[in-house]
Formats: sequence, C-alpha cells, structure tokens
Amino acid sequence: MKFFSFFVIVFFGFLSPCYSQERVSLNIQDVIELAIMQSPSVKNAQNTNVNYYWRYRNYKTQNMPQLVLRGDIPDYSRTTKAVEQPDGSIKFVPTELGQMSSTLSLNQAIGLTGTTVYASSSLFRVQNYKDGTIEYSGEPFLIGFYQPLFQYNWMKWSRKTEPLVYEEAQKDLIETIEEISLWSVQRFFNYLKIQTDYKLAENSLKNSEDNLRIAETKIKLGRISENDYQRIKLSVYNSRKALNTARMELKNADFELKSFIGMDQSQQIEPVLPMNVKFFEVDVEKAVNEAHTNRKETPRFERRLVEAERDLERAKRSTGVSAAISGNYGVSNNAEMAGDVYTDPEQSQRIKLSLSVPILDWGRSASTVKLAESQYDLVVYDVEKDKEDFERRVVMQVEQFGLLEEQLITSSEADVVAENGYQIAQKKFQNGEISITDLNIFLQERESARRDYIRTLESYWKAYYNLRILTLYDFEADQKISYGNPMIQMELERRGISH
Repeated sequence: MKFFSFFVIVFFGFLSPCYSQERVSLNIQDVIELAIMQSPSVKNAQNTNVNYYWRYRNYKTQNMPQLVLRGDIPDYSRTTKAVEQPDGSIKFVPTELGQMSSTLSLNQAIGLTGTTVYASSSLFRVQNYKDGTIEYSGEPFLIGFYQPLFQYNWMKWSRKTEPLVYEEAQKDLIETIEEISLWSVQRFFNYLKIQTDYKLAENSLKNSEDNLRIAETKIKLGRISENDYQRIKLSVYNSRKALNTARMELKNADFELKSFIGMDQSQQIEPVLPMNVKFFEVDVEKAVNEAHTNRKETPRFERRLVEAERDLERAKRSTGVSAAISGNYGVSNNAEMAGDVYTDPEQSQRIKLSLSVPILDWGRSASTVKLAESQYDLVVYDVEKDKEDFERRVVMQVEQFGLLEEQLITSSEADVVAENGYQIAQKKFQNGEISITDLNIFLQERESARRDYIRTLESYWKAYYNLRILTLYDFEADQKISYGNPMIQMELERRGISH
C-alpha cells in the first residue's frame, strides 16, 4: 500500500501539466521519498559518491601488473652536431637520422616494500641518410628492479588510507541521504506552519466579517458601543492584511518545497499533518555502538591518525640517509637486420646503488621532525576530543527524543482545548455575552496552541531523523540504514564491468 501510494504521487506528478488544478495529498513520508528519489540534493550526493568509487578503483589498479608499450615512431632529425675528434678538437658535422624505438614492458609495484619489478623487450632502429646505413639494436629480454632504501614508501601508506577514504565515502552517502530526509522534514513543516497561518488568517477574516455584520445590526439597535464597533471593523482590516501576508509566504514555501523534492511547480499539494508518531525506547549504549559502527566518523578518526603517522614517517625519512638500489639482467645485441638482433644475443647486467647522506643542514632535519611530532600529538589529542564530543551528541539526542512523548501529548490536548474554547467564545460573542476583546484573547490562544502543537510535531520528526543521522540506524525497524547508488550501477552496466 505504501508503494502504491508513492506510485500514485509520482504518476500525478507526471500528469501535472495537464491537470494543474488536481490537488495531491502528501504526508511527511511521501515528501521524504520524493526527495530521496529525485531531488537535486540526492543527485549531487550520488555524483560525489561516484567520484570516490572511481578513485578507489584507480587505487586498486596501482597494485595490479601494468603492461605498457612505448615507442618513438618516427624520430627524424636533420641538424649539425659537434663531434669531438681524436685529437680533442671539435668538428661540426651535418647529420640526418631517422630513428625508431619500441619497448614492451610488464611492470609490477609491490606496495608493502615499495619495490618496482619489471620485464621488458625493446628494439631500436637508426637510419643514417648521409651514408645510407641502417643499424638495429635492442634488448630482446630484460628483467629488473628498483628498491628505495630508508625512504618514504607512499604505496604502503596508500594501502592504509585509501580503503578508509572509500569506507568514509560510502557512509557519507548514507548520512547525506538521511540529512536530505531531515531537510525534507524542515521544508515540509515550514510549508505546514505557513499554511496553518494562512488557514487561521482565512478563518480569522471570515469570523471578523461575520462579527462585523452582527455588529452593524447591534449598533443600529444600540446594543454595542461605538468603540467596540470600531475595534471589530479594525479587526477586519487587520485580518485582510494578515491573509495577504500569509498568502505570499505560502507561495514562497510552496515553491521551495517543490524545488527541493523535484516536483513540478504546476502541481498543487496538500500537506497532511503527520499525527502518526510512534514512540519507542532507545538504548543509549546501543545507540553509541551503532554510531561508532555505522557513521563515517569511525573511519575518519582512524584515517586522521594514520595520516598523522604517515606525515611523521615522511618527515623522518626525508631528512635522514636515503638510498636506492636498482639492477637488471637480460640479453642485448646489435645487427644490420632486425631479425639478427634476436640471434645469439649477449648477456647484459647492471647493478647500481645510490646514496644521499645529509652532512650539514643547520638543524633543518631536526626541526622538521620535531614539527611533525608536534602535529602528530595535536592530531591524536583532537581525535580523542572529537570522539568524546561525538558520543556526547549521540547520548544527548537519545535523551532529547525520549522527552518528546509527554510534550507532544500535552501540546495535542492543549490544541483541542483551545479550539473548543474558541468555538464556545465565538458563540458567546454572537449572543452578546462577551466583548470583542475577550473573543480576541480566545482567538490568540487558539492560534498559539495550534502553532505550538505543530512546532512540537516538528521537534519530534526532527529529533527522529537526527537520531537516525547520528547512528545511521533505524531503531523503529531495528536495522541498519543503507542506500545504494544507482548511478554507479548504471555506469558499470553501460561499461560491462562487474561491481
């Protein structure tokens, strides 16, 4: 039934240009579902999540083997070069060369150690247009490695931070959608409060006009004073002004609500007062545990600590001794024909150790490390404080939600009493039993009670969704809150990629 009701709402939304006078009743859940389904805010959240998805996919490819073909085809040059002669003199010789090269390599990064290993095959061709000679050289097979020593290993830290960034983004999507639900509640009640003011203004004007007609008869009969008659007449003018103001505010609220939930502006809506509130017990300890499990703060806290530790290590590694060792082994050859390069090639090997040792830096290394250590300590302190603040927010929200039941019952009963009191006062005034001043007091009490009841309802729904946002848990259904991203699924299906 809930799905059918939502389908009818969407169906009428599509027909709105043709039947713009049709009024569709929307309760608070309808508004929330429309916002989650088609609002610009949810599209923006999904697009942001797609960006993080491809970032994570890109990170994962860094740990996969990479097959690369490189080449220069062609590389033509015609110039004059300085050539050193056997006696040490320099002679400028005109040259005209055509060169081609290609290299096919398979590269693999090892994130744990920061090592890069590779296997490659290359071929190089040089044609000298001056003397008409052609030569080939190449390395039919070559394997090698590059290993930094005592240096910052960005791959190792990327393996720690990127999964946390992705987890944070997934939880942020759920949180953002729940925030959209809260924003929908705020706009729904803003519309409802302004519409209530408008209806009260309409009713007030009708009653004032009725009272004026009665007063016109009474003043002719001398049963009412001129002062009371003028007050009644003034109340009519004030009611008209209040109605005009409420009408403009209602149009603005109507536009804002429809824009937010992605509804056509020609569609007329009638909000339904959400009186079907449900109160349930929320265990504080469970709420805190669910918040730690489901919210983005948990991976964010961990990521901040990891990044602080990473920056500290980077500072230490960049200021001390650094070294790198590289080497390769393979076969190479040169020939006048391309095929001969692969015939009886000779062995080729190389080993290289590079060192960098700071000797005198005027205390730069020590101050860099001290600064990084200070920043690390500051991050640790901030994270601990943020954890405490986060838990306190959850506890306070649970307590606030638990206090709303009695407040809502009281304001509901006060609304009924105020409405009955005003109806009785209206009849007494028409019978001449009370003055216009007394009637206005009852009118103000009725309007105040109705607005207070709606504000209390708004407080309940805001507290309800704030609790969901802070825990990403549905305590009413006793299950975790989750949302998928249809944009990712559609893009993967379009590309033929499995999730």
